[in-house]
Amino acid sequence: MWEFLPVIVLVLSFICLLAIGTPVAWSIAISSLLTMLVSIPAMPALTTVSQRMGVGLDSFALLAIPFFVLSGELMNKGGIAHRLIAFAKTIVGALPGGLALINVIAAMLMGAIAGSAMASASAMGSILGPEMEKEGYSKEFGAAVNITSATTGLIIPPSNVLIVYSLASGGVSIAALFMAGYIPGILTGLFLMIVASLWAKKKKYKLGERSSLKQVIKTFIDAVPSLFLLVVVIGGIVTGIFTATEASAIAVLYTLVLGMIYKEITIKGLPKILLDSSATTAIVMLLIGASMSMSWAMSFENIPQDLSTMLLGISDNKIVILLIINLLLLFVGIFMDMTPAVLIFTPIFLPIVTKLGLDPTHFGIIMVLNLCVGLCTPPVGSVLFVGVGIAGTTIEKVIKPLLPLFLAMIFALFLVTYFPQLSLWLPGLFDLL
Repeated sequence: MWEFLPVIVLVLSFICLLAIGTPVAWSIAISSLLTMLVSIPAMPALTTVSQRMGVGLDSFALLAIPFFVLSGELMNKGGIAHRLIAFAKTIVGALPGGLALINVIAAMLMGAIAGSAMASASAMGSILGPEMEKEGYSKEFGAAVNITSATTGLIIPPSNVLIVYSLASGGVSIAALFMAGYIPGILTGLFLMIVASLWAKKKKYKLGERSSLKQVIKTFIDAVPSLFLLVVVIGGIVTGIFTATEASAIAVLYTLVLGMIYKEITIKGLPKILLDSSATTAIVMLLIGASMSMSWAMSFENIPQDLSTMLLGISDNKIVILLIINLLLLFVGIFMDMTPAVLIFTPIFLPIVTKLGLDPTHFGIIMVLNLCVGLCTPPVGSVLFVGVGIAGTTIEKVIKPLLPLFLAMIFALFLVTYFPQLSLWLPGLFDLL
C-alpha cells in the first residue's frame, strides 16, 4: 500500500485542486510538491520543485515558443488570414459545404504558418463565422468545423507543441518532428473535409459559385507572400541553414514586414500585439516550468518505471499497448491542457513504446494528434471555448455536429498510430531520422 502512496497523493491532489478551480499550472506545481513531501522533508522538497521549474525553462529550444506565438499574433492582425481564406474559397467554394471546406483549408494553411490552434480558431471564426451564417449554415456547425480544423495547425509545422515534445523526449530532432507532421496533419484535414461535406449535403446547405481560373490565379498570387513563409521557415530548418529557434525569430521579422506592407499593422498597434503575445507566452512558460517539476517528482518516485512494468505486464503486443496508451491519452486530454500533458506523459510512455521498437518521432506525432482531440472537448478544451465564444453559441448545442468530426480525428489517429510510414516517410526522405 505504502509503495503506491506517491501515486495516490499525486493523482488525488491534482484532481482536487482542479475541482476547486485552481489554475492548471499551480495545480501541477502544488501536487508535485505534495508528492515529494511523501519522501523528503519540506525544505528540500520546496527548493527542488522551484529549482526544477527554473531548470525546465533553461533551454535554447524553448526560445522558439515566444517567437512563434508573436508571429502568430502578427499573422492574425496582419491580414494574412483574409488572403488565405480568399485563396481557399477559389479552390473549394463551389463544392458541397464549400464554406466549411474553406474553413478547414484556411485553418490548415494558417496553422502551417502560425502554428497556433487558438490563433487559427480566432481568425477563422471571426471572419468565416458570420459569412457561413449568412449563407444558411447553422451557427453550431460552423463553430464545430472551426474548432476541429484549428487543431491541424498543431500537427502541421511549425508547431510549438512539437518543440515541447522534443524537450520532453530528451532531444528528438525538431526538424524530423516538423517533417513528420505534414502527412498526418493533411490527412486529418482531409477527413474533416469529407465529414463536413457529407453533413452539408445532408442538411442541403447552399452551394457557392465556381471560381474562374483568373480568380484562382489572382488569389494565389495574393497569398504567395504569406505562403512563402513556409518555404523560409521549414526549408531553412530542414536544410540546416538555421535552427528552429532562429527560424522563429525570422518568422517574426517576416510577418511584421508583411503586415506593414499590407498596411494592416501599424507602429501604434504594435504594443497591443506584443502585450497579447507576452501574456500567452507567460501562461505557456508557467505550464512548462510546473510540468517539468511534476515530471521530475514522478521520476524521483519511480512512477514511470512502475507504470511501464504494469503496462508491459498486461501485454507485450505493440498493437494492444498502443491502443491502451491512446485511450489513456484521450482520457487525459479531456482534463488536461496539451502542453503539460506532453511534458508529464512523454517521460512515462516514451520508454514503453521505444522498448516495443516504436520510433520516438512517430510517437511524438501520435501523442500530439491524440491530445488535439482534448482541445475540442469540455471541461478544459481551450479551442472549444474560443470557437464557441466567437460563434456566440453554447457547448451543448455544438456537441451534436462535433461528434462526427471527432470520429474523423480519431480515425486519422488510428491510421497514424498503426501505419508508421505516414509519419516517418518524409523525415526519412530528408535523412532526418
